[in-house]
Amino acid sequence: MSSWDSPPDYPLSSDLVRRLKSALATGDKDTVQELICTEVEPVDAVIELANDDWMKEPSAQLPTGALLGLWTLEYKRELTTPLCIAAAHGHVFCVRHLLSHSADPDARPGGRGALHEACLGGHTACTRLLLEHGADPDLLSAEGLAPLHLCRTPASLGCAQALLEHGATVQLECGPGRDTPLHVAAQYGLDEHAQLYLGRGARVDARNGRGETALSAACGAATRSPDEHARCLRLCALLLRGGAAADARDEDERSPLHKACGRARPSLCTLLLLHGADAGALDYGGASPLARALQTATCAPPAAPQRMVQALLNHGSPLVWPDAFPKVLRTCAQVPAVIEVLFNSYTHLRVSESWQEVIPEDVYQMHEPFYRSLFALAHTPRCLRHLSRCAIRRLLGKKCFLLVPQLPLPETLQTYLLLEPEGVLH
Repeated sequence: MSSWDSPPDYPLSSDLVRRLKSALATGDKDTVQELICTEVEPVDAVIELANDDWMKEPSAQLPTGALLGLWTLEYKRELTTPLCIAAAHGHVFCVRHLLSHSADPDARPGGRGALHEACLGGHTACTRLLLEHGADPDLLSAEGLAPLHLCRTPASLGCAQALLEHGATVQLECGPGRDTPLHVAAQYGLDEHAQLYLGRGARVDARNGRGETALSAACGAATRSPDEHARCLRLCALLLRGGAAADARDEDERSPLHKACGRARPSLCTLLLLHGADAGALDYGGASPLARALQTATCAPPAAPQRMVQALLNHGSPLVWPDAFPKVLRTCAQVPAVIEVLFNSYTHLRVSESWQEVIPEDVYQMHEPFYRSLFALAHTPRCLRHLSRCAIRRLLGKKCFLLVPQLPLPETLQTYLLLEPEGVLH
């Protein structure tokens, strides 16, 4: 009979579980230690910390929507052991005490073992203790994840180091996505973890179940803070130095550059382009990196969209089809710098006064100087300076970004050639 079917040694309704949950919720380490080390018997007792089996509770009041869709409800029950609890909260004394009393380091009645919990919490000392007492460094959880795959925070670097020292498999593919530890490090922007895994022989261009390399996974991951963004940039630079293919496509034919543009990361876009990423690559849907950059322009951080568009155009990205420019204008109206950079990449683009209809009135008024200069070109040819810029850019082609800074020109003219926005069109 499985632990799920067997009654737990300490059910949710027991006094010990009530006191234990209260101590865990308040961070009362002394009480947790006392309960685990002196009251729980046997040492590998199964403890029930949660149970939402409402069908066993006659008084449960369910909303009508739930009653109409009972088949969508999932019964969740959390079973664990004293060792898992201690490891999850970094209680080294408890872990040592339990192991000294022959607690099973690989027991996982709730689906995860103590080693999984220690790695999730980033508790290096607990991880080392468990490994020294024979914990399996490649033990799979019920979700099919090894401990290395649960090293997901900067604090878990020591755990990852300890796992590898005790024989963990650095190239193990686990979970529904068949990710390697390097993929996990990439998804969470853990540059130091990635460096550790590469140093232990991880294959830099290994593919997961979605056809992604670690570089692709890193470029598609969300970053919420400047620190996370900086770590992601360092990680991608590390992968590229290690030989990662800048143009590796996933199962949808999206390249890392597609994903970086979709996440509005101009620094990362530039890094990829400098390592040979194809600015004109098309995914299965026919979208280019430029299209992805334009799609995300209005929700990107300030200055990011025009920097991405600049970088792509200066590395040879094909232009938007002229007839589609009104659609771009509608999508990016709130970011006139993007419109300016893109418009200035054409030698000549016929301006229609009807375009004004796609720009919301409040947006037009907010950026009136720019839009007035745009629609003034409906009856005026572009200036000679612009035409000269287009001729030089056409001559330099995809190497504009590299060659323009080498021209014997003042910096202001160099930035002009590289489509630096000025706020108005001439």
